[in-house]
Amino acid sequence: MTQNLFPQFQKAHFPDPRSYDFPEWVLIGEYFYHAADVVAFGVRLTVETVTEAYRKGIFPWYMRGVPLPWYCPEMRAVLDFDELHITRSLQKVRRQNRFTFTIDRDFGAVIRSCSTVKRPEQGGTWITKDFISVYTELHRRGMAHSVEAWDAEGNLAGGLYGVDAGGVFCGESMFHYQPNASKLSLLFLIDQMRERGGT
Repeated sequence: MTQNLFPQFQKAHFPDPRSYDFPEWVLIGEYFYHAADVVAFGVRLTVETVTEAYRKGIFPWYMRGVPLPWYCPEMRAVLDFDELHITRSLQKVRRQNRFTFTIDRDFGAVIRSCSTVKRPEQGGTWITKDFISVYTELHRRGMAHSVEAWDAEGNLAGGLYGVDAGGVFCGESMFHYQPNASKLSLLFLIDQMRERGGT
């Protein structure tokens, strides 16, 4: 039984993470789940809930067998452009100009590739069909964006996508079919954001 989990958050409203008292463990059915960074379980994934969540620093992350968790971890990975270190080997690859980069040229192909590419450290994907549908609609509304890397033959070699949360780009996932394509896509995005004053 899960209907009583966080009943006050079952609608499209999330608590203020700055004052929310995070429970460490939550009982779902017959099992306890570690929920130290979770503000809600089971809130429906829609454009509206995702939009509100990102504005509060909250994001959904699919977990098999558990009502959709919405996370707001205290510790975040923040990329400081001024402290970015690019290895010599990657600098060398970058100078070869093997790829052409675009923004929002094929968001659908990027998010689908992110959902299907094999990752040794993961047994499956958190990017479900529902995620693809909602984030594609966010893209249509101008909130989600993609970067594509194309090889000389016009094949999609890699890329990434994420959400613009008010000037802060929240990277969601990246992939590559050819070596370094995702890393170079990220560097391309950083250059674009530097020019536009983004983070």
